Amino acid sequence: MNEGYAADPARTAQDIISLLGPAGLEREDVLRVEGEGGLAYASGLPVEDVQALLRGEPLPQGEGGGADHVEERHRRVVARIVFLRSTRLRTSPDGQRRAYSLAEIAAAAGTSTQWLDKMIRTGKAPNLDHAAGIAGFFGESIEFLVATPAQALDRVLQQIHKDLLQRTVARQEQDIQRLRSTGSAGSPDPGLGVVDYAARALADVPEDTAQPIIALIESIARRSREERAREGLTDAHG
Repeated sequence: MNEGYAADPARTAQDIISLLGPAGLEREDVLRVEGEGGLAYASGLPVEDVQALLRGEPLPQGEGGGADHVEERHRRVVARIVFLRSTRLRTSPDGQRRAYSLAEIAAAAGTSTQWLDKMIRTGKAPNLDHAAGIAGFFGESIEFLVATPAQALDRVLQQIHKDLLQRTVARQEQDIQRLRSTGSAGSPDPGLGVVDYAARALADVPEDTAQPIIALIESIARRSREERAREGLTDAHG
């Protein structure tokens, strides 16, 4: 991941919050910080760091230039590897959840147990190939290990935001189809299309968040019209 990536977790969190109503969700449903599956777990950050970043507060600058910068990156990668080992547990035959052994992790990374043990003790990060192997062993990408704190959290939040956009589009489409199928006085104006109703439903959502949803709904509506047109041609020739 590019170290210069301008991550803004607090802004992304606000974008997520603006979608909670249309998606029918509560903040705790998607922005829970603690526990397995929470933001700290998913990003590899301490709970207090996640909470500070969500408030828009910068974390103490531990990275300077030159050798100090390199050493900080090494410590960050090693800390994330240790975090993965302590949180991504395996279930033993007796039903207990235990950490993977260093031998199991080393084998997946293509290195030795002794080297991995020394790496953890000295805080010297592995090369990219070995780091990718370790991350992959735990079901994560290399970005999990190398991202700065802001990038690590924003990466998780961006995925949540993407999922919410898709969920909101699906919900809006269902609502509009349901309105169209009713014969009550509250039925939608036949002069309005699905995109018009989406725009009205998202009137209180920030424009930079609403526009991608409307664009997706417009794409869905266009595909639906094309399918109906093809079906009409088939029936006409049938």
